[in-house]
Amino acid sequence: MKWTCFIPFLFMITAVSGQSADIAAKQLIDTTGQHIVDLKEITITHSGSAGAGSFHTLSRIDLSWQPVRSAQDLLRLVPGLFIAQHQGGGKAEQIFLRGFDADHGTDVNITADGIPVNMVSQAHGQGYADMHFIIPETIGSYDFGKGPYYADKGDFTTAGYVSYDTKKTIENSQVTIEGGQFHTGRIVTLLNLLSSAARQKGQSAYIAAEGLYSDGPFHYPEHFNRGNLCGKLITPLTRSSTLTLIGSTFASRWRAAGEIPERAVAEGYIKDRFGVIDSAQGGNTSRTNASLRIDTRLKENLRLENQAWYSRYTFDLLSNFTYFYFYPTSGDEFRQHEKRDLYGYTGRLTAVHNHGDATLTSEAGWGARYDRITPSFLAHTAGGDSILDYVQLGNIRETALNAWWSETLEKGRWLFNIGARLDYLQFVYNDSAAAKAILSPKLNIQYTAGKATQLYLKLGKGFHSNDARVVIANQGYDILPAAYGADLGINWKPAKALFINAALWYLFLKQEFTYGADLGDQAVSPGGRTRREGIDLSARYQFTPWLFGKLNVDLARPRDLDAAKGENYLPLAPTFSSTAAINFHLPSGFNGGISYRYLHDRPANEDNTLVAKGYFITDLVINYTKKRYEMGASIENLFDRSWNEGQFAYTSRLRNEPAPVDGVSFTPGTPFFARLKLTLFF
Repeated sequence: MKWTCFIPFLFMITAVSGQSADIAAKQLIDTTGQHIVDLKEITITHSGSAGAGSFHTLSRIDLSWQPVRSAQDLLRLVPGLFIAQHQGGGKAEQIFLRGFDADHGTDVNITADGIPVNMVSQAHGQGYADMHFIIPETIGSYDFGKGPYYADKGDFTTAGYVSYDTKKTIENSQVTIEGGQFHTGRIVTLLNLLSSAARQKGQSAYIAAEGLYSDGPFHYPEHFNRGNLCGKLITPLTRSSTLTLIGSTFASRWRAAGEIPERAVAEGYIKDRFGVIDSAQGGNTSRTNASLRIDTRLKENLRLENQAWYSRYTFDLLSNFTYFYFYPTSGDEFRQHEKRDLYGYTGRLTAVHNHGDATLTSEAGWGARYDRITPSFLAHTAGGDSILDYVQLGNIRETALNAWWSETLEKGRWLFNIGARLDYLQFVYNDSAAAKAILSPKLNIQYTAGKATQLYLKLGKGFHSNDARVVIANQGYDILPAAYGADLGINWKPAKALFINAALWYLFLKQEFTYGADLGDQAVSPGGRTRREGIDLSARYQFTPWLFGKLNVDLARPRDLDAAKGENYLPLAPTFSSTAAINFHLPSGFNGGISYRYLHDRPANEDNTLVAKGYFITDLVINYTKKRYEMGASIENLFDRSWNEGQFAYTSRLRNEPAPVDGVSFTPGTPFFARLKLTLFF
């Protein structure tokens, strides 16, 4: 373990909490008109959100204090959540949280404006969550929670969930131009479409557009390009109902250097760690979303929410992880492809009743989702264009129905929440079908000792669904493996400017998902029972009205319960991670911060004979913001550390090697990367 990871402990105690409480906070306004929360005015209160909600105010603090450069940085706002890009800039990021290598989203539920981001039975991986369709400047708030304790969250909510909401209104239109190393350029525009008079009537409308290009640091340029367009309209329908319309479209294309065996660099097979072995790798993807939501106040204490949404999604990816292992002559290159239509609907009814000094909040929800994938295939290819044979080919239909209920009683210092969720999923792959239902109970208890201390206990059951192809291949066995979790934690404010959250947690999975080399293995292979236990520690400290610090430390012990001791490690599962930052926001307009992220060494295989190397990376952001403009600079990997971002244990064979070799393959992390930006507000 590198000693540098402990330096922040010596000079600060800082950052965010993500557990069950809410806070009241005073806001300051600086000379640029931006809102700054004063932590000295924070008091701990009941969450009032089913006893299991996150710190919504602290989430807003993160979004305003922590500089965000991309949609992927939005995920890094969640304490303890790490991401890795390992197959070109356009692929969904690999996600790590609470001792999970959640692949691209298998155990983390992600939504944007109520629309699911995770893809079921996706061609590359179950739960694949591509967030590239999100323009970060449009995000107005986010929420998160860890564990399976939330009645309104279903599939993939085992390690936790993250939900994002775009801004209801924009104060000013803006144009942002960015440029940096590796031929990187980006332009973003947000345009307010209505007058201030219309906004006073409760109306809002804006559009946003983004264009991005980057070659990346590789000798084989990525040619990564992405285009985004979205719009949002909010208007009252009656005195008691509001309509929200959202539409977006996105397309991306890129080339990828892929994952390189460590020996290919050590033995000089390629020039250096930024070289390429199979230049055909890369992909393209697109997604178009449409959402209609109506919020209705039926009575003073009764509210109804209805949302219907549709998505059109395409995906095409060329990869080669093992080179000449499975096919020594033609090579192991493979293509994963799908075209998908998604249809969905959710409803929620909320009633609040006061009984003396007690408040009872009753919630009921229901929903449906239908995925139609025509076709989905995995093919053995050569040279990027030539399909040699199909490993998997077929049409997938997946239907998900759910209903949930939650009761929250607040009385005095106590809050009790009990809930349950029923999910029914049907899988159809070609001419075969299977279906199953699962019931997930939840229990959350809070005790607020005063304005400075709150204790909580969470108990719950959740699940992650399996890939339809695997469900049918295994004749419907373990379609919806369950997860059981428990959290015991404290929210504590020992000083006016210091907020601390600590939690002991436990999570048991009936079935772990493992991912192989795709071409030679099932895309998602059912594993055995697993157990994770750990400690989350988060703190936030406000040194002055303009200087803010944060720290997160997360420990986990993930183990395979069905394997022998010494062979029961969970590959790539994080065991120790930490992030911290010092951010500043001067009244003069200067703002930004310096931050680090540390991920400790992890087992890359079951017996820990192969190791995924850890890293300690520092980033820097400095902006000068005024009412009419903002100038800024950002540097990723400030000290130009050599590090590996994506890492996997593969059996691979390079051309002309006499035999396959077991080893770690990696995608190099970004070296020193500087960018400049200019934003005009109007």
